[in-house]
Amino acid sequence: MAKQSKGYKKMSDVLEKGKSYDVKDALQLLKDNTRVKFDETVEMTFRLGVDPRKSDQMVRGVVSLPHGTGKTIKVLVLTGDAKKAEAEEAGADFVGDDDIVAKIQKGWTDFDVIIATPDMMKKMGKLGRILGPRGLMPSPKAGTVTQNVGQAVKDVKKGKIEFKVDKTGNLHVGIGKISFDVNKLCDNALAVAGAIAKARPKTSKGTYLIKAYLSSTMGPGLELVKDSIKVK
Repeated sequence: MAKQSKGYKKMSDVLEKGKSYDVKDALQLLKDNTRVKFDETVEMTFRLGVDPRKSDQMVRGVVSLPHGTGKTIKVLVLTGDAKKAEAEEAGADFVGDDDIVAKIQKGWTDFDVIIATPDMMKKMGKLGRILGPRGLMPSPKAGTVTQNVGQAVKDVKKGKIEFKVDKTGNLHVGIGKISFDVNKLCDNALAVAGAIAKARPKTSKGTYLIKAYLSSTMGPGLELVKDSIKVK
């Protein structure tokens, strides 16, 4: 069993058992009780009333965080010569085509997001076993397969992220760093909650949002009042 940190235990001491928190109050509580020296990530977790084993109940989408993620995102663009300059000017960290595909086949994955032009997708097929399990395969729905690579790079750098429910019906999304102002974290949290509400499958019946939590990297999860994030 993992040993709990002193900070985790101190945080647990101030919580009321069984209490649900307004999103802003929960964020303030996390900020007030951080006890570590690094800048923790704040994460939202959603327990959804869907069955991800059924393709028509998959919850997946993208959201632009108003205040970014607080992380430096390494963006790789796979494209032909015509779009390479556009990608570089937009701030892509790596740009290439066949050379990068070969590098990934050898195990290189030092990037966070791949943006690809449609003509590169045939070549991407051979990378599925490497990129798929890491959630790195680009897709049109996520806006990472596009001819407009410059705008796509800028969007990702500014805080556009992808979310996807896991096989157990849970969804985890980082919404920023504990050092962020509480109002900025709240804006990001509500943006994520709104996107997840819009992503509800038409085939989903009954309660969509079962529970939602906020936590920091080293802290316990705080259950949220559903009305405070406006997801039913």
